[in-house]
Amino acid sequence: MPPADDLRPAASFDGGDLDCGNGLLLLIRKHIDPLSAGQLLEIFSRESSVAEDLPSWCRLTGNELVAHEHANRVHRFLVSRGPFAARHPQGVAAPSVTAREVQASPTWAATPESHSVPIVAPIPPLAVLGIGSWPRPAWMLRALHERLCGRLDENEFQQTADDAVRLAVAAQERAGVDLLTDGEQRRDNYASFVGALLENCQLVPITDLLAYVDDPEHFAEELRGLDVPADKVRHPAVFGKLARKRSLALHELQFVQSIARAPVKVALPGPYLLTRTMWLECVSDRAYASREELAADIVTILRTEAEALLQAGAALVQFDEPVLTEVVHGRTAGNRVFMCGALGARRDTEEELDFAEQLLTETLSGLPTDRLALHICRGNWTTDEGAALTGDYAPLMGLLSRAPVGAVLLEMCTPRAGDMALLAALPNRLRIGVGVVNQKSPRVETLPEVLSRAERAIELFGAERVLLHPDCGFATFADSPIAAADVAERKLAVVVQAARQLRERFG
Repeated sequence: MPPADDLRPAASFDGGDLDCGNGLLLLIRKHIDPLSAGQLLEIFSRESSVAEDLPSWCRLTGNELVAHEHANRVHRFLVSRGPFAARHPQGVAAPSVTAREVQASPTWAATPESHSVPIVAPIPPLAVLGIGSWPRPAWMLRALHERLCGRLDENEFQQTADDAVRLAVAAQERAGVDLLTDGEQRRDNYASFVGALLENCQLVPITDLLAYVDDPEHFAEELRGLDVPADKVRHPAVFGKLARKRSLALHELQFVQSIARAPVKVALPGPYLLTRTMWLECVSDRAYASREELAADIVTILRTEAEALLQAGAALVQFDEPVLTEVVHGRTAGNRVFMCGALGARRDTEEELDFAEQLLTETLSGLPTDRLALHICRGNWTTDEGAALTGDYAPLMGLLSRAPVGAVLLEMCTPRAGDMALLAALPNRLRIGVGVVNQKSPRVETLPEVLSRAERAIELFGAERVLLHPDCGFATFADSPIAAADVAERKLAVVVQAARQLRERFG
């Protein structure tokens, strides 16, 4: 290998005394993301632990440590974005990895579930994937209720859920999707399930919390008008400092991996959504002085979970933040509204967007963006299109452009989502998942309809950046499925049929 001085970096920065667990990875990610594949980033550091942690970070993220020099207490690293040899086929082979490097582990990945990170194949262009949830069989719903009421043994519940997951996975496999989910069969809903798995949090029906809103009778009437089953939908109530007593979704991932060969995607509620969901005055403020203090613990919990899922080989970890559309298209600051389970009052729109972006950055920065996604929709608890929000993505373009993820998975099939052309302004580094079937409608879209929507996305973004999916999950809330299982399977199948034709056409 030539001396490192013979290799010209495309970008360079000085990390000073920062270590990988205290901000250096954020700077690396900021500087390496704009580079093209195979280009080099030069990093200077005066922190000795970086020499141990950086090689492991490179292996986890799919980047390559090309060179490392150390002189006068200053370390100099050259890191290639992606494999270096692929950029220079007649160039330099990667240096051999020392035993010391192999034994090192990144500080952010030091979780109880950590083990060697498997190689995960990249998600192909025009891949088809579900958003997350799948309709539960009646016997699975009964098991969920029995477990929530404490009348069903945990082992028996998990065995029942295993059977439900097998059915959900088999349906997706028959449809031919590229990324599988477990259908969120073990969850009472897409977000509040977290509350049942954390220390000092309890799931209670929304009706139990009406006393804490400003006008309980008016709010109850609004819930009825919005078709919200308030007596069935449960809400997390925080009564002490939150802590992650077990994994939130790692067991979901590992079970699907044990029964299927296809890559697996896992959805988690986003940090802003959970903060809005869990921060209820006169309840959570007994444990936390402010929602910012609560949010800090939520960020820690979600980051730890994301690290564990990536370590275990999740092809994609998706964070759900549907309540962002309520921030920009909902009511004025201070009012409450039911938005996929978020009851907490909000502040000024710009303040909320800044807060949401800060929480996403703290949760995800430094993790491999190509395996992270952000999902946004406008509400998915009822088939009544009139009960959900309407408004385009224009007010969210800044947040979407800066989000530390590699893909945004967006509701686009419904007219409520506005014009897809707005999204053409998103940076080229982002892959764009486009909703091409409407899970709220019982009618299965025709192949020409799906092709037309997908072709429009390809025209705007390029085939290599497009992913295809339904607008949202098929059963966000266990007791309020949006579609029947056979309809869900047929909708996915027509998306797969369209994707196959488009791949033949665009390569």
